[in-house]
Amino acid sequence: MENLIIFVQEQFILVGALAVLIFLFIRHESAKGGNKLSCPQVVQVVNKGEAVLLDVRDTKEFDAGHIVDAINIPHAKVADSLKVLEKHRQKQIIVVDAVGQHSGAVVKTLMASGFDAARLGGGISEWQQENLPLVK
Repeated sequence: MENLIIFVQEQFILVGALAVLIFLFIRHESAKGGNKLSCPQVVQVVNKGEAVLLDVRDTKEFDAGHIVDAINIPHAKVADSLKVLEKHRQKQIIVVDAVGQHSGAVVKTLMASGFDAARLGGGISEWQQENLPLVK
């Protein structure tokens, strides 16, 4: 540990540059996943009828509790199931997963196919923390 502190002190420019590069990389990668919406933003656009929720968790997790009227297509099957979403092309598709680990990749796939897509920041976990309802 002491060696690490000495290294950081002696090489503060390199360590600082590394920290900046890591920050920029994370920012760039998260931007690829489309817009991240908060729970209140999701509620607002869904209530206006401007969006459809796409839950990309496994069916077992979806059946244990999901947001009302969400469509379930597991994340591994989204690319092969785009025809199911065609009837919702005029609306924004908001991707929901457990904690945000898969939604960015799914949004990227949807956007590449011409859909207007965004993701629920924090996933269903954030939804539950906000004490918003789930149905079984």
